[in-house]
Amino acid sequence: MKSLKIEGRAPVKGEITIGGNKNAVLPMIAAALLTSEEIILGNVPDIIDVKVMLEIVAHLGVEVSFSNHVLRLKAANIKTTSIPQGWCSKVRTSILLAGPLAVRAGKAELWPPGGDIIGRRRLDGHFYGLRTLGININADGLTFKFSAHERLKGRDLFLDEASVTATEHILMTAVTAEGQTIIRNAASEPHVTDLAELLIKMGAKISGLGSNTLTIDGIETLHGAEHNIQGDHIEAGSFIAMGAATGGELLIKGTVPRHYWMIRRVFERLGITIELRPDCIFLPGGQKPKVKTDFGGHTPVISDGPWPQFPSDMMSCAIVAATQSKGSVLFFEKMFESRIYFVDRLIGMGANAIVCDPHRVVINGPAHLHGTSMSSPDIRAGMAMLIAAMCAKGTSIIHAGDVIARGYENITEKVQSIGGKITQVKVD
Repeated sequence: MKSLKIEGRAPVKGEITIGGNKNAVLPMIAAALLTSEEIILGNVPDIIDVKVMLEIVAHLGVEVSFSNHVLRLKAANIKTTSIPQGWCSKVRTSILLAGPLAVRAGKAELWPPGGDIIGRRRLDGHFYGLRTLGININADGLTFKFSAHERLKGRDLFLDEASVTATEHILMTAVTAEGQTIIRNAASEPHVTDLAELLIKMGAKISGLGSNTLTIDGIETLHGAEHNIQGDHIEAGSFIAMGAATGGELLIKGTVPRHYWMIRRVFERLGITIELRPDCIFLPGGQKPKVKTDFGGHTPVISDGPWPQFPSDMMSCAIVAATQSKGSVLFFEKMFESRIYFVDRLIGMGANAIVCDPHRVVINGPAHLHGTSMSSPDIRAGMAMLIAAMCAKGTSIIHAGDVIARGYENITEKVQSIGGKITQVKVD
């Protein structure tokens, strides 16, 4: 794995164009299995997780062509329905292939999915939805076996949590089921809507996009389609945090204003002003952030939750931004019990932080961070530590830098383009 070397406190200023949403393209790759015709996706990020998913579907028999952010997929012939353990363990979204494979080929066999270690990530919603639609599941052995011996039947489902991947999985699986399927308490994140828009272009009949109730009227077959993926709001939010923490000035291109309403509110609480323009975000430079207390002078609480609340994937970067804002703020990570653990690295760099429990941390700023050597435990914590290193005095080394590259395309080059002093190095 590559390591990243960062010289801290370099001025940050310039323009960034964000890539396509990784959490949209990964389920879209799975959705390509639903038709024998070609699917063409534009604005696809060239990141490790995408490459792993493409290796998996190529193993299944899908024709794959990926160049200049344009991805072509044609699943004319499914050669196998079994996915080896090595690939499943690398990416969480490998589980999303189960439903489309069972629909298209009658069966699927997968190992438990891997991905970031940020806490327990339930599969109950996936199994509930697929079983309710008529897929038989045997999960008693080392592998998960799925089978569908006849056309699935539409059903009225209620998810016990608004899971993004479960919503996407059920949505893809239900579009060719007989009759009507209703998914209640569905996730409504931008990438869920983006997936639904691709499926509609493929012929699916879906209504309720952007809401917590999705209605699918099943059709027998889907056809090919072409779709351009929207920008990744988590990548954009990460660069907002980077600019805010370093006092930099950034113009972030490729954004949709409505995806950032809650993100803007959170940065306002940290004393950071951003401007949401029609297709870009402007972060003015030279800001001196100060935490805005709640009415009555109480310590504000920043918590995550299902869309349109603050995304869990933004918590790590926002915590680092808070270390450079004057005042105290409590972060409450409700969704994953291991995401807060990376704060120990920040404390080692000089952050004034109190970890209350696995879900809560109090940040008191501003802190004078110093460079150190650390390892990246997951994609978002890795990006957060990169931001912390850019704030810090001295040199930092981030080991396992490839983990960041799972979710951020050309991160070294992008940071260099705005003045960050970052290089890839080999460290024994």
